[in-house]
Amino acid sequence: MADMAALGFKETAPEQLGFDPFSRIGAQWMLVTAGDEGGFNTMTASWGFAGVMWGKPCVQTVIRPQRYTKEFLDKSEYFTLSFFPEENRKDLAVCGRVSGRDTDKLAQTSLTPLFTDGVTAFEQAELILVCKKLYVQQLESDCFTERDLDGANYAAGDYHYAYIAEIVKAYKK
Repeated sequence: MADMAALGFKETAPEQLGFDPFSRIGAQWMLVTAGDEGGFNTMTASWGFAGVMWGKPCVQTVIRPQRYTKEFLDKSEYFTLSFFPEENRKDLAVCGRVSGRDTDKLAQTSLTPLFTDGVTAFEQAELILVCKKLYVQQLESDCFTERDLDGANYAAGDYHYAYIAEIVKAYKK
């Protein structure tokens, strides 16, 4: 297990992060990573939420059914969301474009896996959220009240699975 302090990380309460989901998730992107030293996969995401659900600090991320990372998320109780400085933007683009099912995508990046708390994150991250799954459900066509969103985002019928998770640890550089 990694020595988080030696790598420059300090554990921080989720409520004290000063976390702006609009910039952190939507504009800067994040890596969703599930699995451990025995095997893991990661993917870039730019859709999600952060806030309070069921009295807990939570995040929600969505994963399409064909994504390799989903297989790891479904087998794991925990996963991480890692946020990076701008200099890692090209790495995140690779992780969103290349499938870990067919290729060692990390070999095409400067990212170094970090194993802590039974999960995988990355040394280059400036913020890591360790998340415990609480709820999973696939989005459904019939539930869209704005029908244009369904057609514009799910023409292939590959509706995302929504994962709501409690933030159980947060590490910030």
